[in-house]
Amino acid sequence: MNLFDISAILLTACALGSFINYKWIKLPSSISLLLLAMGLGLLGILLTKIGLVSDNYVREFLSSINFQETVFHGMLSFILFAGGLQISIKDLKQSHFPVITTATVSTLISTIIIGIVFFELANFLGFTQVTLLYAFLFGAILSPTDPIAVLSIMKKMRLSKHIETIIVGEALFNDGIAIVIFLSILEMIKARGVADFSYVSYLLLMEIGGGVLFGLAIGWIANQFLLRVDAYQIELFITLAVATGGYALAERLHFSAPLAMVIAGIIIGNYGRYHAMSDQTRRYIDSFWEMINEVLNAVLFFLIGLEMMVINATYTLTILGLACILIALVARFISIAIPLTLLKHFYQPQPKTLIILTWGGLRAALSIAMVLSLEFTAIREVFLPCVYFVVVFSIAIQGLTLRRALQAIK
Repeated sequence: MNLFDISAILLTACALGSFINYKWIKLPSSISLLLLAMGLGLLGILLTKIGLVSDNYVREFLSSINFQETVFHGMLSFILFAGGLQISIKDLKQSHFPVITTATVSTLISTIIIGIVFFELANFLGFTQVTLLYAFLFGAILSPTDPIAVLSIMKKMRLSKHIETIIVGEALFNDGIAIVIFLSILEMIKARGVADFSYVSYLLLMEIGGGVLFGLAIGWIANQFLLRVDAYQIELFITLAVATGGYALAERLHFSAPLAMVIAGIIIGNYGRYHAMSDQTRRYIDSFWEMINEVLNAVLFFLIGLEMMVINATYTLTILGLACILIALVARFISIAIPLTLLKHFYQPQPKTLIILTWGGLRAALSIAMVLSLEFTAIREVFLPCVYFVVVFSIAIQGLTLRRALQAIK
């Protein structure tokens, strides 16, 4: 199936789902599309079981979509850049301590906690192929909060600016950190457990440091172009060039392309928007990137829902997957509590901040893309259902109840 046919099917399905949600369901768009797609998946599984339909077409359709490529080398660049455009440097400066620590220290702590508990539980249930290093790899997959899910749901909430900045800022930055941890553990697995400190240091320097510096550079260059033109069509093309060309070049240079997009988006959103754009240009660019964000989120969440059709979860895997929901939540709570406690002399969190950050730490497409990128088939078959359980719970339950949870703890 070619790219146009795939796009036509997905966009048509998302348009119908969005219409149904607007008229009757009235849930947040991303959550409703996920639930509708899961409903279609469950219906398809039921009809297949009783022999009324064949699921070959759906399986063929889903297998023709490279989810990992779609997320990592397509949608992520646009969504992260659009997210960066919305971040205020002033708000970020006021919340820089919790944003930096939750994006780095919390991600590492969560990886370790999830890894240890998952290793013990998986081996207890008979999945002896899960070694400790593989378990830490699983921890790296589930530790980052997903910017796609967070940006989609947070903007519908009425949070304090401080809390919103922490949650969104962490989600935008910690994916780059998690990917470096993920790649470092992969390297250790390939080296049969022998840690290559020099390679890990190189990854940290090149991926994280290089991504930040590269994002600053392309953001500054884009601003210079924006200052010299007053035509919204051309200025829109410049932002598109940053989101596409900048992301592709960062990957070629082995820098963290996600971090580069966030930094470039913040630079353009704070300096380019107010010093290089007219009011008309700002309206067009903001509307364009908001629309891009909405469309890509809709397609991604619909795809996550449809993936139910190809998830092979045995009874034992279902138990492990359900347990992973609790493991991920507890690890999130502990990983946030530790750095916030250590920062108490520099940063005084608002009441209930820990609970909000724990329940608002959503996992979604990024985790699924990471697990699908694994080449180890036997391990991927164990990881994928577990990750899927956590992602669906995160979006459908945490995302759906977040507003009520906030109201209940005020």
